[in-house]
Amino acid sequence: MSMEFSASGTKALKKSPLFLEFSDEEFTIVLSSLLPVLKKNGDIIFREGDAGDSIFILFSGELRAFGRQSDGTQRWLFDIKQQGEFFGEMAIIDHGPRSATITATKDSIVMMLKGKQFYEIISLHPMIGFKILRAISLTHNQWLDQSAKSYSDLIRWGEAARRRAITDEMTGLYNRRFLEESIKERFNNSSMNFRTMSLLMMDLDRLHSVNDRYGFKAGDLVITAASGIIRSCLRPGDIPARLSGDEFAVLLPDTDKKDSARVAERIRENIAETQVEVPAKEDADTNVSIGTRTSIGIATAPEHADTAEDLINTSDSALRKAKELGRDRVEVFS
Repeated sequence: MSMEFSASGTKALKKSPLFLEFSDEEFTIVLSSLLPVLKKNGDIIFREGDAGDSIFILFSGELRAFGRQSDGTQRWLFDIKQQGEFFGEMAIIDHGPRSATITATKDSIVMMLKGKQFYEIISLHPMIGFKILRAISLTHNQWLDQSAKSYSDLIRWGEAARRRAITDEMTGLYNRRFLEESIKERFNNSSMNFRTMSLLMMDLDRLHSVNDRYGFKAGDLVITAASGIIRSCLRPGDIPARLSGDEFAVLLPDTDKKDSARVAERIRENIAETQVEVPAKEDADTNVSIGTRTSIGIATAPEHADTAEDLINTSDSALRKAKELGRDRVEVFS
């Protein structure tokens, strides 16, 4: 098929990533080996699985790549719209089958370099062949870098979404759902008979008075400070959670009631010793230091509970007893 290209068209083609390092003389040599191919809207340039021996460069128009899914349907992969974009390059390197189907979505002109001409150019002009292979390599590296970045972004997004699903936004502790699922999982584990765990259930004492006097922002600051203290008293494998408002719970795997009482007492003491800077009034510029206290109830499985629900209920019962006995104390279920 014979076609004449204007000087501007030839100049635009020279801007293809494939020819960026070419001198004018080198580009003229390659241009003489390019075969222009006209494709109408809907025409197929090549099909997935076809034997390939040519590289193509988009001169004008638009193309679309499709891949075959396991059920036989075609899935869109990417579009080729930029003048000078090249595709099908791996076929002239490894002579493998085409990895996608390329279809014209507009009337298009593509420039084709057959494998035979490519290797003739390498034989006669080794530097041209080197530059073409270098351009292909650079483009693939850029694609791999972008793919890796996209994959990393996807992993980060997925991890962030997972954290949001299992954590309390304000404190960074786990949420109620994750805590309850963790307890259920341990009860459902066949090795439960050979292991023990304890659940601490706790409230900050009379936080409502802080909210009433200093505002909800002050209450949030106290809750956040208490959350940090709770976390600082635990091991890496422990599971602290904010249930709602000023209610917290901590799952202590492989911990009996004696050791869990020590942990609870350490949390209670550290919270009692902490002063939190809060605004003296809602939206005030001056701060005051206030303290808080916490009541903690403890239940241990399998001694106090045979199911996840029982463990939650018995620890909650122990918490109620701690409140009834004057608050700011630790009580073990009995």
